[in-house]
Amino acid sequence: MTAKDIGTRGLTAALRVRTEGKVDEESLTYLMERVGAALGRPGLPAVSGEVRVTRAAAHHVELPWWAGVEIRIGNERVVVHALEATARELADRLQDRLRGRVERVTHRRDATRRTSAPPPWRGGPQQ
Repeated sequence: MTAKDIGTRGLTAALRVRTEGKVDEESLTYLMERVGAALGRPGLPAVSGEVRVTRAAAHHVELPWWAGVEIRIGNERVVVHALEATARELADRLQDRLRGRVERVTHRRDATRRTSAPPPWRGGPQQ
């Protein structure tokens, strides 16, 4: 198997796609739509990184499709892997996992910016 570098897709200029094995264009397009849906959150900082898709050459493998996403969202690093039997299942699983990681990263960023009011015994608001 030889790796094929697809290059950048329409998602962002900094997101690269690499395939290995016999990955058809239709499957790759569907996968990138799912990744785009997971990263299509408004207010998300700049995203850069790489999406790797591999299809095993051996026909006896139960789960021949593998994908890995390694991206940076702002200063946070997000890594997601998925292994499935078909390309559509792989894309859907990858979208679910990626959306969860992105939510966690954005929630962490939102939580660090908040300041809490001091308690009442330290001069904070009285209830």
